[in-house]
Amino acid sequence: MALTRFERFLGRLLRAVVWMLFAAFKLFAPQQRHGVSRLPPITNPLLLLSAMQLARKIRRKEVTSVEVVQAYIDRIQEVNPLINAMVKDRFSAALQEAAQVDKLIEEETGGEEVLEDRLPLLGVPITVKEAFALQGMPNSTGLLTRRDLFSGVDAPSVALLKRAGAIPLGVTNCSELCMWLESHNHLYGITNNPYDFERIAGGSSGGEGSILGAGASMIGIGSDIGGSIRIPCFFNGIFGHKPSTGIVSNDGQYPPASGLQMGFLCTGPMCRYAEDLIPMLSIMGGPNANKLGLSAEVDLKKLRFFSVPHNGGSHLVSPVDAQLLQAQKMVVRRLEADLGVKVQELFIPQLKYSFQIWGTMMASPGKDGKPPTTFAELMSEGGKKVWPVWELFKWFLGFSSHTLAAVGLALVELFQSSHPSPFILQQKESLQQELEEMLGTDGVLLYPSHPQIAPKHHHPVFTPFNFSYTGIFNILGLPVTQCPLGLSEEGLPLGVQIVTGKLQDRLSLATALYLEKAFGGWREPGKSAAKP
Repeated sequence: MALTRFERFLGRLLRAVVWMLFAAFKLFAPQQRHGVSRLPPITNPLLLLSAMQLARKIRRKEVTSVEVVQAYIDRIQEVNPLINAMVKDRFSAALQEAAQVDKLIEEETGGEEVLEDRLPLLGVPITVKEAFALQGMPNSTGLLTRRDLFSGVDAPSVALLKRAGAIPLGVTNCSELCMWLESHNHLYGITNNPYDFERIAGGSSGGEGSILGAGASMIGIGSDIGGSIRIPCFFNGIFGHKPSTGIVSNDGQYPPASGLQMGFLCTGPMCRYAEDLIPMLSIMGGPNANKLGLSAEVDLKKLRFFSVPHNGGSHLVSPVDAQLLQAQKMVVRRLEADLGVKVQELFIPQLKYSFQIWGTMMASPGKDGKPPTTFAELMSEGGKKVWPVWELFKWFLGFSSHTLAAVGLALVELFQSSHPSPFILQQKESLQQELEEMLGTDGVLLYPSHPQIAPKHHHPVFTPFNFSYTGIFNILGLPVTQCPLGLSEEGLPLGVQIVTGKLQDRLSLATALYLEKAFGGWREPGKSAAKP
């Protein structure tokens, strides 16, 4: 559907205003300085194995859990001063737990198969987003008034991974209250992209994305209500999965969802190697994972593939970068050449309203009729009430304890209508029906992860609606796997979203495994850029 003349004018006007604001920002904003331009190379071969490979080696006594945990501790201590991804460690406790694992393996008489069935991640280190409760670790979500709050229990998803034998190394940074696509807050500071320290790691699970991309962790836990797993995975060149709604428990994280948001929030795995996605999801989902049939074989040649190159030209969102368009085209050509399938290119006009749909549904009251908790109310947790306009004034004077992004989100809420637009609701229902009918139980959709390759620090303030490329699938409840596709000309990760029908997660996960082999998957930062 072509843009109307008014929409084109509005788009040009908006871009002109953004350009002027951006020019002022570049003139006055302080520049970050880094003494080191890139990460040191990985020298320990243990850091280049998947979680499943390491678990197998630990069970077979080819390597000890202590050796693996120590290797990751060494890598974190090497790179974290450069990327600021891990905000609190538990290294001493992790080494003690690793020693107990090694003792357990020595004493086990049932054989490797018994350990694999009972403790599939035995001795494998893991990192956790700070928004999740991890016993003994902070759970502030970057809010200064929660700085002294430490978790007494584990979130259910964390507990399941620990029960499977995983050993947490610590917690990682996120955006303030998990509602922005840059991991920055006044408690822990800002997280850098491991491929370029001047660029963002994404959010809100940006600390996880950065530490994984840096080769300082291999598996981690993230949450996603608008792209908070997929955007960091894209910017940091790793794999991530937003499961079908209701599969993995969202309990034990802050802030809790409210209103209809409980149906949009998802907890899922983040990892460097695609083969770890299914085992992690199987563990994190508990009994609910049985609904997904993850053990069933997938014949990619029998699937129907679709490709949508952009959202139709929304004036609120940046155009899709040419390198991302080209990478998606290369995926299409590879699928057709290798599998003998025909990938159908589509243009879906309702996607142009992705941000409006996301905003309308996120602000809607729950089934009990109660509206969701406002962002200003969340910012007031444990302290004085936050008045958004006054907070903005304080921010300009340098006295606010909140980031500009958080203050801006609270301000935006002041102007939100309490009466949803019938047109937007109709677009949402139409899009939901069209995609569900199109995907069915054997359809796979390729869609850009974001219109831009990882932006520079603070730049998303000028393109705040670009996240709608990911956010729309939270509203629709569809499972999505984020897959890396090599590096750009600048040496930054490229990628694509793989979308399937509800409860058809195994299709996108199988496609990710194929694309990892075809395009190389995660690339170590600092090495020469290899195009897809």
